[in-house]
This record gives sequence, C-alpha cells and structure tokens, in this order.
Amino acid sequence: MLCAARALRPRSWAPGTYQTQMRLARRSASLLSWELIPTRAEPLQKKRKADPRKDQAAKDHSKKTSKKLGKATQELIPVEDFTIPVRLLDKSRQRPREGHSPEERERRVLLLKRWALSQQQELERDSIKATLEAQQEGLGELKLDSAELCAETVKWDPSLFPCEKEKPHYTSPVSNYRAPEGR
Repeated sequence: MLCAARALRPRSWAPGTYQTQMRLARRSASLLSWELIPTRAEPLQKKRKADPRKDQAAKDHSKKTSKKLGKATQELIPVEDFTIPVRLLDKSRQRPREGHSPEERERRVLLLKRWALSQQQELERDSIKATLEAQQEGLGELKLDSAELCAETVKWDPSLFPCEKEKPHYTSPVSNYRAPEGR
C-alpha cells in the first residue's frame, strides 16, 4: 500500500498537489490498511545544546533595560488640560436647540423607512445571488459526475408549482361579446 501512495507522487512537485493526491488516496484506501492512515508527527530533530553564555547575556540585557525604564521619570499631565475654561461655559456662547417642524420630522421618518426597505431588499438580493451561485456550482459538479442526472435535475416539473394568477379587471365583462377567430 505504501508503494501505491509513492506512485501517486508527481515527479515535478507543485505546492499542494502531493497533499491532495495523498488525501484522495487515503479516502479510497480501506480503513484497515495502516500504511495510509495519516500521521501528524514529524521526524525528530537533534536538540541543540544551549550556550550558557548567550543565555546569561540575554538575561543581563533585559535587566539593564528594565533598570533604565525604572529610572525614567514619568511626565505629569497638567491639570489645566482636564478643566474647561470659564469663558467657554458662558450661556451666551451656547447655541439654542432648535426642534424640527412636524413636516421635517415626518420627512425624516419616511426617509429612514425607505432606507430600511432598500437595505432589506439589498440583503435579499445578495442572499438570492449567493443561493443561485451555489446552485450553479452544484449543477456543475453534478454534470461532471453524471450528465443524465444533471439533465433530470434541471428538467421543468409543472406539478411542483401550481400557479393560478388572476388580475383585477378594469371594466365589467360585455355579455354579448364574440371573440374574434384566429389569433
């Protein structure tokens, strides 16, 4: 079984192709064949001996930088930055709040309603578009597997949607009307 997996390996290796072929080989292999069960381990590497001088130098460096940060004085923010000047608190400098007229409020409410409706319609269009794209992708995959099955899938069945439409009549029916022959 291991030889069969090696035979699937391409001679010119491109990124992802070998993994895909191995995945397909694993799917088609039986569950009892232990040669093709994916293993997530990697070969062990030799552990390198750490240099104690480098480790000590790194520790000393971090101690020095922490001492430097501790010695630095923190800048204090002046209290004036947090207070509002009295001259800005004067009532004459404040704008009066003007309410909108009832017509303007009604116009804004209607505008918000139209905006909400357009956003809802856009979401519906997006969801329909995504559904149609998924449907087309599924039909393409089905066509690759079986063209006959795909043809049966897209065939129209009028019994699925019985639809009777009746629109309003603008005039009353004429009792003695004779329809013309032909078209």
